[in-house]
Amino acid sequence: MKVKRIIANIAASYPAAADSFYRDILGLELVMDHGWIRTYAGSADMNVQVSVAAEGGSGTEVPDLSIEVDDVDEALRRVQAANLPIAYGPANEPWGVRRFHVRDPLGQLVNILEHV
Repeated sequence: MKVKRIIANIAASYPAAADSFYRDILGLELVMDHGWIRTYAGSADMNVQVSVAAEGGSGTEVPDLSIEVDDVDEALRRVQAANLPIAYGPANEPWGVRRFHVRDPLGQLVNILEHV
């Protein structure tokens, strides 16, 4: 298993309010908009990204980090082997990802996902 990208998530009641800063000022492209989450990236390859969200999707808490991996089930196996409690999932979401949430040892909520 390898990490493909790490995404910062910012909790916000009204995610579209971030447009003026991330899109208009910094020039990032709005690459995803589900209403409750908007993701801005430096380009279509999404190497530079920040998400602003009112929820974490499917009614979950906004995670502190999202980490995309190439094998989410292997990541889940490793998390379970470390006896870290799963906060959500695993779930196949309607927006095309399989994911789960876990708290890291520092208490940060981490969304681990794979695009399917």
